Amino acid sequence: MKLIEQRLQAAFSPTSLSIGDESHRHAGHQGMQDGRGHYVLTIASAAFAGKSPLQRHRMVYDALGELMQTHIHALKIKAIVK
Repeated sequence: MKLIEQRLQAAFSPTSLSIGDESHRHAGHQGMQDGRGHYVLTIASAAFAGKSPLQRHRMVYDALGELMQTHIHALKIKAIVK
């Protein structure tokens, strides 16, 4: 989770950032078998101003880059303006 936090801090300078690991709730799923996690993200940043929810999610995915393939199996995102 530290890598995820570092990427998001660098990309958005968020006023609020919360990352929860829900991997334990998905034991036995494919993502767990290859070591990737299930996360819940709440992030607030002025960088999201004027962006639709879809655009905000894409911004988060872009900031995370290859972590989406190497560390993250599922990501629930709440991205808000603050």
